[in-house]
Amino acid sequence: MNVLFLIAEATPWVKVGGLGDVGGELPQALRRLGHDVRVFLPAYPGSPLPRGEPALRIDLARGKETLAAGIYESGAADAKIYAVDGDPVRWASGVYGDPMADAEKFLFWTTAALEACRVQDWRPDIVHAHDWHAALALVRLHELRRQEPFWATTAGVMTIHNLGHLGAGSEALWSVYGLKPLAADDLPEWAGTLPLPQGLAAADRISTVSPTYANQICTPELGVGLNAFLSARAQRLKGILNGLNLSSWNPWRDPAIRVRFSAARLESRVKAKLALQRELGLPEEPDFPLLGFIGRLDPQKGVDLALAALETRFSADWQFVLIGTGRWDLARQATGFAAAHAGRARFVERHDAPLSRRIFAGADILLVPSRYEPCGLVQLIAMRYGCIPIVHNTGGLRDTVVDYREPKGTGFVFDVPDPEALAHAVDRALETYRDKRRWRALQRRAMAADHSWESSARQYIELFKAARRERASIGEWP
Repeated sequence: MNVLFLIAEATPWVKVGGLGDVGGELPQALRRLGHDVRVFLPAYPGSPLPRGEPALRIDLARGKETLAAGIYESGAADAKIYAVDGDPVRWASGVYGDPMADAEKFLFWTTAALEACRVQDWRPDIVHAHDWHAALALVRLHELRRQEPFWATTAGVMTIHNLGHLGAGSEALWSVYGLKPLAADDLPEWAGTLPLPQGLAAADRISTVSPTYANQICTPELGVGLNAFLSARAQRLKGILNGLNLSSWNPWRDPAIRVRFSAARLESRVKAKLALQRELGLPEEPDFPLLGFIGRLDPQKGVDLALAALETRFSADWQFVLIGTGRWDLARQATGFAAAHAGRARFVERHDAPLSRRIFAGADILLVPSRYEPCGLVQLIAMRYGCIPIVHNTGGLRDTVVDYREPKGTGFVFDVPDPEALAHAVDRALETYRDKRRWRALQRRAMAADHSWESSARQYIELFKAARRERASIGEWP
């Protein structure tokens, strides 16, 4: 199949968060299965995206104006990437910034990507749009099917990475770029011109990044007002877990960690722990459980729950390292916690990818108390590195971590997002940690869990085939 892949981030060119990992790794997995996947990104200023002489120049209508778009192509046959340049991309600062500037940048980018396919006579079987940034591509595709036979059987798939990000700032741009909002009887009036709801209304199939999150967004609690709309489309909605790049996340080959190890050589892992304690200025105690938290300082991620839970377990033997940036009030809380427990807690307020890798490799336990989590990546990496996760029973955390009491257990699960429930999970983890035989078995099961991209890619292919069959049977061309 030919797949036009529209996503705002893709490693190694552009990465702000987990979306970048999906943009870089899922297309590669789809290509390994024999499909022609072409990734289009905005040519963000200052990024290492392809430059030089454009492979293609096209003109786009913007009201009474004409905007020029340059399409730059990478030379790597197995990692085809296209970067869209033009005034709206240059006007916006960074990857994400002002809502109005971002809205036009992303609308310009997706419009140019669709036109580039037509001009090059490369007909996508699937337009795969990710999050609100790319959602309006599916609205345009809906209109193009009625206008041009080229697009008659192209199906649209919309992937939700976080339903809470609906998009804003595009209201004044619809008519300027020749778009009309889709009318859907069950779409709330307030969502009528928001990119993500409109993309969902236009999609032939919808996916999100875990089976549990797919169910949760159909509920009032996590449906952000779209739960009835999504429930009506439940037969077209599928949760597919994100994968992990196993060659990049490999404790036996990771250049960022000082002591390498594997499931077969777990005895070496304690050296990675001692090296981390030394780096952080913590007492070098091989038998003290070292707990970690890696993530944004945001209420969604539950860092406040982690700090409050550990405060109630002050008498227990533990060390703790927290790394991340975000809200100033949570940063202040973390700073105060580290100061109050100076002999055994550290707060690193920065984004530091190599240090994060060393925490995965050296910490015994990772706290992942997210209040909600569409998929989650840190728990997958932690298990890969023998760092046992404690997770809230929600979203992708529920789908990827098996409670230690099960025969195939890989971590610890708690049901209620409050400090006491998390503290009890910490108690269970510390008790298990003291039984070295059980702990080693738990680590080996966690490290053996298969979270590769291949399984995810195969599920996407089945979703694409279903969308394509349905679209081919309908068509739009008179």
